[in-house]
Amino acid sequence: MPAQARRIALPRAARIGIATAVTGAAFALPLVTTVTAQAHEVPAAKPAAPAAQAAAPAAESTPAAPVEESYKVVGGDTLSKIAAAKHVDGGWQALYEHNRSVVGANPNLIFPGQKLALGTKVAPATKPAVKHTAPAAKSAAPAAKHAAPATKPAAPATKPAAPATTPAVPVGKPAVQPLTAPVVATPVVAATSGYTSPVANPKLGTAYGVAGSMWSSGHHTGADFVASTGTPLRAVANGTVVKAGNGGAYGNEVEIKLADGKYAQYAHLSSIGVKIGQTVTVGQQIGLSGATGNVTGPHLHFEIRTGSEYGSDIDPIAYLRAHGVSI
Repeated sequence: MPAQARRIALPRAARIGIATAVTGAAFALPLVTTVTAQAHEVPAAKPAAPAAQAAAPAAESTPAAPVEESYKVVGGDTLSKIAAAKHVDGGWQALYEHNRSVVGANPNLIFPGQKLALGTKVAPATKPAVKHTAPAAKSAAPAAKHAAPATKPAAPATKPAAPATTPAVPVGKPAVQPLTAPVVATPVVAATSGYTSPVANPKLGTAYGVAGSMWSSGHHTGADFVASTGTPLRAVANGTVVKAGNGGAYGNEVEIKLADGKYAQYAHLSSIGVKIGQTVTVGQQIGLSGATGNVTGPHLHFEIRTGSEYGSDIDPIAYLRAHGVSI
């Protein structure tokens, strides 16, 4: 037989079937490829949300209305003391000018219960709220943090044990004492008879009975105690206030009727801390020393009288000493 490929005769139905199968494969292949490509397509990134809008500004603050401040005088007060404590602009002079109608002509004479105006103050306006804007999107966190070390060094097996007992104090050596003893406040101590000196740590100046033309009676009717302006003055015994005000040459004065019928008189005060009719007890503060009235400098002029008026004086130092007061 010649060396040529034999043509195999196939039936017509078989040839049609093969052609159809080949054609179908050709059409199916692109279709599968298209679907696969669509399946692997990465969706487009969505646009980032807009940054948060700035917070609406807070309501504008409005200044507060002016407020008139006042102060009620208590025992022991002075205009300078009140002005310093309440931070009055212009000091006690401004406080006095603002309250001249209440205090009167003498700025050194004020009484408990008086209401003083401290001036007009305006409360600070509220600050507007701070505006905050939303922070920008944070950058992505780093892919990985540094790994922790594989193992930590092992803790020591045991800690050194504390000593069983504290070392004893050597025999014969005194224990350590504190550097200073605690300070204990000492109250006013009256004599056993219920009397005390008009000032703490009394130091005498001009004595009682000294003669001189500067006194209308021809002699010093009381005893002077050395006391700078603002020194607290004390009731020498229990009694009732019968005078509290301006006494002319005596300046600001307080007079107390004592339980035994005698009268204790205090002169030249810078501030009066009691009022007429008030009951006081021994050692109670009744005012502050000063230099009001007819004086050459600050001090306390103290008298003991048999009656309430001038000219009934007796030796005040002898009187206090007779009642157990050491002066």
